[in-house]
Amino acid sequence: MKATPATQTAVPTERQITVSGLRTPVLQAGPADASDAVVLVHGNPGSSRDWEDLIARALAFDMPGFGRADKPRDFEHDTPHHARFLEAALSELGVERAHVVLHDLGGPWGLEWAAANPDRLASAVLFNTGAFVDYHWHVIARIWQTPVLGELLMATVNRHAFRTLANLGQRRKLPREYLDSLYDNFDRDTRRAVLRHYRAERNPRPGARRQADALRPYDRPALVVWGARDPYLGLELAEAQTQAFPGARLVVLPDSGHWPFIDNPEEVASHVLPFLREQTAAAPEED
Repeated sequence: MKATPATQTAVPTERQITVSGLRTPVLQAGPADASDAVVLVHGNPGSSRDWEDLIARALAFDMPGFGRADKPRDFEHDTPHHARFLEAALSELGVERAHVVLHDLGGPWGLEWAAANPDRLASAVLFNTGAFVDYHWHVIARIWQTPVLGELLMATVNRHAFRTLANLGQRRKLPREYLDSLYDNFDRDTRRAVLRHYRAERNPRPGARRQADALRPYDRPALVVWGARDPYLGLELAEAQTQAFPGARLVVLPDSGHWPFIDNPEEVASHVLPFLREQTAAAPEED
């Protein structure tokens, strides 16, 4: 089956699925049985709702511990376990080949899946994320990684402080309604999941190098879209994504921050939707 172009007008619908015993909401537009799909993976502290403006022929779901997905205390919050959940979710949804759209922690999660399944990766769009080779953690991440200090920060972040931290570096301020939706899902269980994940990933370099080395020989089509004012992930990381995708196209948005698809959705769509349309139109026919 050939994928429908990603720019087709479609209204996303929401349903619940159960993956490895965990419930999660799925936003989906287009045919429900598509084996070749655009798959959007949010980061921290996002959810599938991050992608409502981009979903046309695509699907997105909440990862464990985030959004409105189940948040079990015994889930192992590290990159390999999130990649396994992603694989199980794609299997449940019947996706055999994926055009991944990734942001923030969704980058390591999605690329871990891709490195293990390079034949199933069709293309990639990276929003301020990717294979973090030689990356050094930002200040807030280092606080989260520090016992007691991380818990104190999480316990004292109220709605106002959350808005302030999210708007760091933002020349284009993020809409209050978007920030409030993030905060509403940033409950005690999600905060615990974030701390556990960052502490499990204190040194991401070996995993990132392995991801890049696994993906580089395939040189899958990739579009790297980077908000230049991101205070967490510097522009040098955008250029470094050629270590995983040698032919990657790079789009730098000088006035955008960590969430370019939120702070400048029209500009983002002008780059991302043609790229996805090109990739999905070129999808191979099913045998």
